Amino acid sequence: MLSRVASNLCWMGRYLERAENTARLLNVNFNLLLDLPKSIVLGWEPIVDIVSNREEYYAKYQEANERNVLSFMVADSKNLGSIVSSLSAARENARTIREIIPREAWEQINELYLFAHSNRQKALSRRSRYEYLSEIIESNQKITGILECTMTRDEAYQFLRIGRNLERADMTTRIIDVRSASLVQDMETEQSALENLQWMSVLKSLTAYQMYRREVRLKIRRPDVLKFLLLEERFPRAFLHTLKQVDYCLRELPNYEGCVEMIATVEKQLMEANPQLLIQDKLHEFIDEMQLGLINVYNKINETYF
Repeated sequence: MLSRVASNLCWMGRYLERAENTARLLNVNFNLLLDLPKSIVLGWEPIVDIVSNREEYYAKYQEANERNVLSFMVADSKNLGSIVSSLSAARENARTIREIIPREAWEQINELYLFAHSNRQKALSRRSRYEYLSEIIESNQKITGILECTMTRDEAYQFLRIGRNLERADMTTRIIDVRSASLVQDMETEQSALENLQWMSVLKSLTAYQMYRREVRLKIRRPDVLKFLLLEERFPRAFLHTLKQVDYCLRELPNYEGCVEMIATVEKQLMEANPQLLIQDKLHEFIDEMQLGLINVYNKINETYF
């Protein structure tokens, strides 16, 4: 396989996952703001922080209000992490490798981009926002289903899954880092209704709420949520699970030793840190280490294969 093809497959998986994750994040944030008391101001700025685009955002917008953040995160062509930009990049990567992926997947990716671009104004309206974002999520899931059910489990498939899981790992750490720091601080008790509601939003941002409740039947608590989202090996969007999936995919490829060793280093740091016990400042430092670890893993994959 050409290194260019392998890279395009990996990034197609990443961009599709990024668009879906962004749509989930915007949906959950909108619903959370509706649920919070009017006296509590959570705002939309944390969304910008999650994707690490604060400087780029404020270069164009003066305040982080609902309309501006949605415009930036959904349709801004200068924001490479926006939904429309991510789908445009996924479509371009898919176009160059049309002979590698199923035709049905290419057609669905193309249709999704056209829908997202032509209907992008719907995201700005509260009346049509949920419908628009839900279509982005469901169409992405359809694409994933097509690829899962129709692609031969060869090298192309492994590179696609590597990209998808690296992006999931990245978004999981970002959401935990920013959302845990932006929770309302003036709560009377640790298990207050507001804390419960906001940690629930962290879970829902990763579509983890129902699976968490199956695993943990007590009230929603910070340590339990952190343990589930970082260390639950059986949940697809948990950080440890994504690492193990990348490891598994790499072992199906030649010359995987250096990449797998890099993943083992990150996994060891994760297991030794007991992240569910860390206070906020230490948790932020730990997440930074995990982010750096993911960068090192990708750089090694890039050096080895792309």
